[in-house]
Amino acid sequence: MVEIRKATTGDIAMLLPLIADYWHFENISGFDAGRVRKQLLRLLSEPKLGSGWIATVEGAAASYLLAVFVFSLEHLGLTAEIDEFFVVPSQRKRGAGAALLRIAEAEFERAGCTNVALQLSRSNDPARDFYRRRAYRERSGYELLDKTLDSP
Repeated sequence: MVEIRKATTGDIAMLLPLIADYWHFENISGFDAGRVRKQLLRLLSEPKLGSGWIATVEGAAASYLLAVFVFSLEHLGLTAEIDEFFVVPSQRKRGAGAALLRIAEAEFERAGCTNVALQLSRSNDPARDFYRRRAYRERSGYELLDKTLDSP
């Protein structure tokens, strides 16, 4: 049975291994547990920045979703961006991810968000199919550009 709850700062120790696995899975370099812990503490302590959820199965961490809030004039209000969403391989296609996404989307609506967006690796076809089944679509004519800024 899957249990899903809003993540709190008390969940950081449980979240860090999942985040490390996600970064490894997506080939995101630079995982530093101390730095990630610090920013996760900030996110989970400041609700205006976003929210997080964790799913457990028999007490073990099975999935997590972290989202940040951004104001967008183009989308006429507050938008949610799913920053990280990961389901451990042994729990994929068992409903934990779908349930977690449903709960997060309901919370985005309650928070007054007008849109939800996410980034997806071009090579992650199983995730692309998962999102398409839930009405997520590529935004025609747009692609994401980013730039890393020097940290203070």
